[in-house]
Amino acid sequence: MLLRSALILALSLGAASCGTGPKADVQLKGSAWRFALIDGKRPSTDAADLVFLGSKIRVQIGCNLMEGRWHVEDDRLVAASLNQSEVPCSKPVWGQEKAVIALLVATPRLAVDDDRMIIQSSGHTAELVRDLQTAK
Repeated sequence: MLLRSALILALSLGAASCGTGPKADVQLKGSAWRFALIDGKRPSTDAADLVFLGSKIRVQIGCNLMEGRWHVEDDRLVAASLNQSEVPCSKPVWGQEKAVIALLVATPRLAVDDDRMIIQSSGHTAELVRDLQTAK
């Protein structure tokens, strides 16, 4: 647990050096990320990803797709008006989808260090790794 806290702190400090606002937006545009952990657990499916497409963000955890506008403000990810499909999912996937939705609408802290990203709110945390094959 201490190692994870140190990693989160290090990534947070690294994010400050990456810039914020429009500069951070430009660095994320066209990038794709795979969820490595959602609230400390591996995703229930390999289809769990997050893609920054211009001014839109696309998130898929398994059964449903979420899309909306995004930007970075200070060290926070602002994802506005996320639209979501409503396909029934198995219980583990559904729980992770709900956690990620709650995380994104909470205007979470965002820390990016090369190929790792941590998105954290007061209630949820997601750790992601850059997906160079999906980036556009």
